[in-house]
Amino acid sequence: MQLTRVLFKRSVWKGPNIVPLPLPRQLPPPPNTPPIRTQKRAATILPNFVGLRFSVHNGKTYQDVLITEEMVGRKLGEYVPYVVVLIFRLPVAPCVLG
Repeated sequence: MQLTRVLFKRSVWKGPNIVPLPLPRQLPPPPNTPPIRTQKRAATILPNFVGLRFSVHNGKTYQDVLITEEMVGRKLGEYVPYVVVLIFRLPVAPCVLG
């Protein structure tokens, strides 16, 4: 139980937030397998997800994420940005010398 506390950083009495996802039957999946498409950004990355490719929805499109060992215990949504940074600039007026 100690590993669960460290890995998932959530109340012990609640348990980890594990969302059921359709995983391939054969691990590792064969090459040219399409990524697993999901909109569940709150899904916790488990150790058996390592090496899989997910397409996570960011609100507009699906973005591919390849799961590595450093990502275990975190959420899928942490690796897909959903906010586009907009920078508003004033138009530059041409200078007339003369």
